[in-house]
Amino acid sequence: MASAETTPSMNEASERDPFNNNSYGTLCDAPYAEVTLPILDVSDFNERVIRGYEDGSGPGALPADLALARSLVPAGTATLRDFSYIAPEIPEYIPENCTGCMDCVTQCPDTAILGKVLAESTLNDKLQSIDSDDDRTMFEHQWSRTRKYYEGPKKKGKEGGRFAILIDPSKCKGCAECVTVCDDLALEMIPKSEEKITDIRKSHRLFKEFGPSDEQYINDNLLIDMMLKEQTHIYVGGAGSCAGCGEGTALRMMCSATGAKHGDQWGIVAATGCNTVYTSTYPYNPYMVPWTNSLFENAPADAMGVRMRWDQKGWTDRPIWCIGGDGAMFDIGFQSLSRMLVTNLNINVLVLDTQVYSNTGGQASTSTYTGQNTKMSLHGKKIAGKQERRKEISQIAMMHPDVFVAQTTCAHTNHFYKAVLEALEFDGPSVITCYTTCQPEHGVADNMAFDQARLAVDTRAFPLLIYNPSKGDRIKDCLSLQGNPSVKEDWYKKPKTEEMVDFIDFARSEGRFAKQFDRDGNPSETLLHAREDRLKNWHVLQELAGLR
Repeated sequence: MASAETTPSMNEASERDPFNNNSYGTLCDAPYAEVTLPILDVSDFNERVIRGYEDGSGPGALPADLALARSLVPAGTATLRDFSYIAPEIPEYIPENCTGCMDCVTQCPDTAILGKVLAESTLNDKLQSIDSDDDRTMFEHQWSRTRKYYEGPKKKGKEGGRFAILIDPSKCKGCAECVTVCDDLALEMIPKSEEKITDIRKSHRLFKEFGPSDEQYINDNLLIDMMLKEQTHIYVGGAGSCAGCGEGTALRMMCSATGAKHGDQWGIVAATGCNTVYTSTYPYNPYMVPWTNSLFENAPADAMGVRMRWDQKGWTDRPIWCIGGDGAMFDIGFQSLSRMLVTNLNINVLVLDTQVYSNTGGQASTSTYTGQNTKMSLHGKKIAGKQERRKEISQIAMMHPDVFVAQTTCAHTNHFYKAVLEALEFDGPSVITCYTTCQPEHGVADNMAFDQARLAVDTRAFPLLIYNPSKGDRIKDCLSLQGNPSVKEDWYKKPKTEEMVDFIDFARSEGRFAKQFDRDGNPSETLLHAREDRLKNWHVLQELAGLR
């Protein structure tokens, strides 16, 4: 159970107290009995526990105190975790090429890239506080004059804003996702050196000291600007996820959208899975809101209990996110999820859909695609990978009464944010299923989560949708397929070449389908069946949306 108490950093972590407690708070206290929670000095926790784990003495030398016995971890302790030693390269910012699009900041799964915009006069004043001329020159060079934040306001007779992107070397795992998504060539991977890392650390410290972004340059109508606000930094990074993890980006974006609307007055109930392993590796917790880890199969039931207790306490306006992978929500926890959806309780569900049980080494789930090579569905001489069709959790959720449903990806940023914000506004249960690339199990490079998610949508492997019951009485009035390419066609065709893109192209790009192609690159019969399955699913969605 993560505490609601904020973790003061040994250096830079912000000090916030989500539920106004001076002791360890929890998501839910018992309604009919007094519960005494351990009071623990968070500064002492940092100095004693965090430092003990950093020097290696913690597991063997630290006492098993009451907080540990109750599995309590202060909020935000992962801000103290250092990953700077695990990658030989680090991104370097090229200010003159930057347009301020925020794609790199949004897509980073580790909160290792932060953006900020300040009025030019404010920046100049703050720069004068830097004693070293060399440091001042070095840091000033990292603030760009983009058309979006500088030239645009100047044309309106306002002061221009200077924009900067800073790398946190302690959080960056060198996945290069930021470089891949930057179409403006404003980032490049460079080898680490002592001199370069020293400058990056200085820049990051100064970046924090210069305070928050100037609100006048943040356009609330541009959802991409969301992460310029410090109150949206609910996921501080430092989680032990794989480099480039698709799930990490989804969690960060969900936290940012919820933080933009509700600050830190909300909570999380998470099902056992990858998401709980890499976010609760003791003593590190990346969340700035209280959260609890339930069993693999009953997170929705746990969330129901927390929701009802919060409602009893009058906290009806505080959202609860129930998080789980496809194994937890499609399979073993499906009954619990279905039960939750008919209660009409205001609980938001985020399904991190990797189409595989990543936490157990790549077992198949009912979310797995036909033909995929996984544990429990190995590709052999007799059986060519998984033969079953994929379960469509979104269509099933839509058949429950008055449930908000969305399928989205992090690569479709506005669609993702729109889905989350609409789910938060919807008075009742919601289910958002997000395609999240699992690099090790899918056979995908660390920097390719964004590209694979976009390709999944283009090839009908994972169509985008939003179903909002409040839009009307008919399914076609409530269901929108906006965001998918060529919504009235079977398959998407590239604009210039008219080349058709289908599920075979998606499968060809990932290692999990490698055995479905012969030496000449021809797809197997199993893969052709998988292609037909994806087309049938697309036809169902077109029909439900009134497009077919």
